Amino acid sequence: MDDVPLTDAIKNLARQAGLNYMLDPKIGFGQVGPDGKVIPQPSVSIRWENITAEQALNALLNNYSLQMVEDPKTKIARITVKDPAAPDPLVTRIVQLAYASPSNIVVAVQSAFIDKRSKVTADVRTSQLVVVATEKEQTEVEALIAKLDTATKQVLIEARLLETSINPQTGKGIDWSGTLQAQHLAFGNNLQGKPVNAGESDNKVLSTLWPKMLLDTARGFNPATAFLDADGVNAVFAFLNKNSEARVISAPRTVTLDNEPARIEVTRASPIINVTPGTVQVSGGSSITYTNLGIILNVLPRISANHSVNLKVVPEVSRIFDTVTRSVGSIGTFQADEYDVRKMETRVIIPSGNTLVLGGLVQDDVRNSDTKVPVLGDIPLLKGAFHSNSKSRQKSNLIVFITPTIIQEEDFQPTKSTFLKTPVPTSDSVDGNWSAWDDGKPMDWSKPAKSK
Repeated sequence: MDDVPLTDAIKNLARQAGLNYMLDPKIGFGQVGPDGKVIPQPSVSIRWENITAEQALNALLNNYSLQMVEDPKTKIARITVKDPAAPDPLVTRIVQLAYASPSNIVVAVQSAFIDKRSKVTADVRTSQLVVVATEKEQTEVEALIAKLDTATKQVLIEARLLETSINPQTGKGIDWSGTLQAQHLAFGNNLQGKPVNAGESDNKVLSTLWPKMLLDTARGFNPATAFLDADGVNAVFAFLNKNSEARVISAPRTVTLDNEPARIEVTRASPIINVTPGTVQVSGGSSITYTNLGIILNVLPRISANHSVNLKVVPEVSRIFDTVTRSVGSIGTFQADEYDVRKMETRVIIPSGNTLVLGGLVQDDVRNSDTKVPVLGDIPLLKGAFHSNSKSRQKSNLIVFITPTIIQEEDFQPTKSTFLKTPVPTSDSVDGNWSAWDDGKPMDWSKPAKSK
């Protein structure tokens, strides 16, 4: 526009923007003023590119202290004089988020507001923000959201857990522990402490002098002949070597978002039985809970600016080691499982695509045992018959390999599927191999048989 009257410039821009408007009578350009003179109308000379007609109209009005107020009912805008003391009008906009959570963006948007009247509300269901602010603040909020609402990077976690174990055992010699360690001796042959004849009444037994021997009113000492009773002689001969080796490999992989934890479990649920003893008023019972035993890997990746991954790794390997028996006073004897747990926790920074090796979880249990008969086990030629030796070793080693890789957009490939286009079967009949002889439903004689 070159040297165009202001009202004509407003008319042209409003027509191009498709706006219905009217001038406020307070704008007296081209009209006679109170002093009887015509109020001069400014001429407009502008040249703008890459903007819309509505943007040009708002800029033109703002330059001459004018504003456009739209009536929400009639949709007709009124162009009037702007009050210098009036605050900037508030504009409501709805912003659709693509990646970020609305609750996370709200705090950042609120920090960009200068006008106390401005506010923002998050709609979690539709991932939208309702921003009520001035036009200048709306522009700043739009630029801020464009920088924050970006796709979160993802990390591929590839793990390989290698566990090796060896368990050699050897035992040689003759063990006399069964004979000389717990030999039970008893005098007498009435080992049960009861009358010999089952038909005799128990009132003939006056008293028990000592265990294994009774005083009877008719016969006196019962039995008449008593002798020393013992468990007997037994020994264990061992001449055997054992060896067992095991190797367990687990290679799980998963994908997680940046700064989001990932948990990989390859476990077995082991039952734990809890028994509650009964009392006079409360009956006893039992309950069963489960604990996961096996391989558990917790990983928390955080992508750094130099294409590295800040990795927090917590590997854990657990299994049942043994069953422990304990006697608790007069309550009784209880058994409980004993668990073998190996766990480490570390935090490292590793370049994307490189492998982190965690080791050192070595467990080596070496045991030696010697058993001999005193004196006899020291005679040079005979000690082999009264001496035994056993050795065992249980060694296990756990090594963890972890490779974090930052996923790029080109790593994703679409998968073609025709599942949604497949029609739903209209018949639920069984396979044709099922005849009336095999089918459990009654035969419908009203329908003729169809030949197949």
